[in-house]
Amino acid sequence: MKAYVLINASPGRALDVAAKIKSQDGVTAADAITGEYDVIAVCEAHDVNGIGQVIVDKIQKVDGVFKTITCLVVN
Repeated sequence: MKAYVLINASPGRALDVAAKIKSQDGVTAADAITGEYDVIAVCEAHDVNGIGQVIVDKIQKVDGVFKTITCLVVN
């Protein structure tokens, strides 16, 4: 299963947050972006529970992460 995670970072922290998230297990990509969100990450796991664990136990614990929105891939 794959999901895109849209992340709001603390001001001035987008590049640092993206770099830290890239190194997390279960995250296949993370980039600082422009627009309403500061970082987008791609997560992969065997099931929705695994995606949840990556987000709650890893991404949301990165210093500078303010808010996340998860978009599950359906195809």
